[in-house]
Amino acid sequence: MALVVLGVSHRTAPIEVRERFVFSRADALVALSLLRAAGAAREGVLLSTCNRTELYLCLAPGRDGLALAERIFEDRAGPLPRVAGEYVYRREEDEAVRQLFRVASGLDSMVLGEAEIQGQVREAYESAAAAPVEPPFAGPVLSRLFQAALAVGGRVRNETELGRGAASVPSVAVELARKIFGALRGRGVLVLGAGDMAALAVQALAREGVRGVVVANRSPERARALAGRLGGRAIRFDDLTVALGDADIVVSSTAAPHPVLTVDKVRRAFPQGPARPLFVIDIAVPRDVEAEVGAERNVFLYNIDDLQQIVDDNIGRRREAIPAAEGIVAEGAEEFWSWYSSLEVVPVIRSLRERAERIRREELERMLGRLGHLDPEDRAAVEDLTRRLLNKLLHAPTVQLREGAANGRGAALVDAARRLFDLDSDGS
Repeated sequence: MALVVLGVSHRTAPIEVRERFVFSRADALVALSLLRAAGAAREGVLLSTCNRTELYLCLAPGRDGLALAERIFEDRAGPLPRVAGEYVYRREEDEAVRQLFRVASGLDSMVLGEAEIQGQVREAYESAAAAPVEPPFAGPVLSRLFQAALAVGGRVRNETELGRGAASVPSVAVELARKIFGALRGRGVLVLGAGDMAALAVQALAREGVRGVVVANRSPERARALAGRLGGRAIRFDDLTVALGDADIVVSSTAAPHPVLTVDKVRRAFPQGPARPLFVIDIAVPRDVEAEVGAERNVFLYNIDDLQQIVDDNIGRRREAIPAAEGIVAEGAEEFWSWYSSLEVVPVIRSLRERAERIRREELERMLGRLGHLDPEDRAAVEDLTRRLLNKLLHAPTVQLREGAANGRGAALVDAARRLFDLDSDGS
């Protein structure tokens, strides 16, 4: 039973190509059903995120299941700038195992060490395992594989620095806000401008429970559009001072050529100075906020260079953790592969012993039929001799097969045993 993964990711295709391969949860189950109905795969799990689509399969023997999986990928994407095969990669057997373990650990993510991928891996597995089909799409092999991958991902995050520290500007903004306020639930947010980076930062803050977002922009239409996306309300730029007085967090990202938030405006909003912390995130270039604003009492000002420096420092620490994380992945993959290899070894050992025992009995009965003069005690001694000879002869092959399963040579030894002892013949 071949274990394979077919995939496309940020490493092999740009976003305009990757988005063509995205499967919804329902679409993923349809694809797995097609593979099952064709007898191409015994088990399957389809992982689909904004940065990757990967189809993990236990292929049925004697079927060209991989070709069908490739056609499903091609049909999903439709016409592409180049042939689908130039974007799609394939990993087999132990490489497929390592691929999933690296994905679940964040080693293969666009943002090194990002944590969201582990939840996405879990959701893909649970969807396949819980699908209303019998047997489940995620059967014994892929269930063991995905559970092992999630365990490895947990070890990497707990035992290394790979996932420590925010690694994007929006996540850094949230991390800094937590340091200033503690819990963010109920904090008010004011957005200046309608830039995409500001929207991402506010969306990250919204996941922490901030309250209604207020958007101020020179263009009322763009302010309303962004406020609608963020579940907030739009105001005129002329009302900025009033809105500033109610804010705990300010995110600024306008295209103005000069500062839009000045010391004068802050002092007008807070004549006695802010009574509570005011966290200002200036991610505009050129800067939206006068540097002197950061000198005001209770004001915490960070610009894009400050945030990027924190990101770079955190990414540097994450990169230093790669060797340790790869070591955990290798250890987990070796443990899984030992288990997986034993799946084929055990039936071969059983077949070998059953065939040898059948031959022993047939030959013993034939010989004893010609030795009718032996008394029961002698007949029992002859039978015991044949049984002990059989066990001694099979001891070394059995040990070699079990050891081969443990050290990664199981597949080769299984194939050799089947051929040498003709275990696949009708007479086996």
